[in-house]
Amino acid sequence: MSGQLKEVRNRIKSVTSTQQITKAMKMVSAAKLRRATDAILQMRPYAQNMQTILSNIVSSVSSDVSLPLAEVRPVEKVLIIVVTSDRGLCGAYNANVIKMARHTIATKYAAQAAKGNVTILPIGKKGFEYFTRNGAKVIDQFWDIFSKLNFDNVKRAAEYAQGAYLRKEFDSIELVYSRFKNAATQTFIAERYLPIPKVEQKKGAKSSDFIYEPSVEILLLELMPKILNTQVYKAVLDANASEHGARMTAMDKASENANELLKSLKISYNRARQAAITTELTEIVSGAAALQG
Repeated sequence: MSGQLKEVRNRIKSVTSTQQITKAMKMVSAAKLRRATDAILQMRPYAQNMQTILSNIVSSVSSDVSLPLAEVRPVEKVLIIVVTSDRGLCGAYNANVIKMARHTIATKYAAQAAKGNVTILPIGKKGFEYFTRNGAKVIDQFWDIFSKLNFDNVKRAAEYAQGAYLRKEFDSIELVYSRFKNAATQTFIAERYLPIPKVEQKKGAKSSDFIYEPSVEILLLELMPKILNTQVYKAVLDANASEHGARMTAMDKASENANELLKSLKISYNRARQAAITTELTEIVSGAAALQG
C-alpha cells in the first residue's frame, strides 16, 4: 500500500511540474501573440490593397505590354512555398499547414507530382523537416527565416521565387500558409503567387482606363517585385501570429487537462491513504483482541 501511495505522489508531483511549464508557455505565447497581432493587423490592409491594385493593373493593360511575372505558361514545373513554424507544442497547427500543402498538390498538381516536378520551398523548421524526411524536392536556403524574422530575410525568399519564375525554372508558384483570425482560429489557405492572378471582369462592367505616368511598363517593373515581396511578408506575419495563437490555445488546454488529472489523482491518493489507515487500524484492533483472548 505504501508503494501505491508513493507512486501516486510521484505522479501528482510530475503533473504539477508539467502544469507549471504549460502555464509559463501560455504566458510567453500570449506576450508574443500581442506583438505578432499588432504587426499583421498593421500590415494586412496595405498588402491586400496593393495586391488588388496590382491584379487590376495587370488585368487592364493591353496584351502588347510585356509582363514576364504575369505570363501564363503551360504548367510543367511547380514550386510550393509552405510556411510552418520552427517549434512544436502548438496543437495541430503545423500538421494542418502540411495537410493543406499536400491537398493542393494532390488536387491541382497531381500530374506534375507524378513526374517529380513539384518542388517545396519551406519557411519554418517543421515544414523543412517533414518534406525532407518524406523525400520531396526541397529548397533548403530559407527554412530558418523565423530565427531572425524581418522584411529583408523574407524578401530574399520572395526574390528567389520571382527569379526562378523568370528563368522558367517553374511555371506556377503557390503560397500555402495560415491566415490569422484570432487566437483560437486560423484559416489554412493556398493561393497563387505567380503568375500574378488577373481579376475577371464581370459581364456589363465598365473596364477602367487609367492614364499612367510614367509608362505602364516602367510602373509595373518597379511595383511588381515590391508588391510580391510584401505578399510573402504578409503570409509570414500571418503564420507567425497563427503559431503563437495556436500555441497559447494548446497550452491553455493542456493546463486545464493537467488540472483535471490532478483532481483525479488526488482523489485516488486520498482513497489509497484512507485504505492504508483502515488496514492499519484493523491490524491494531485485531492484535489487541488477540492479546485479550
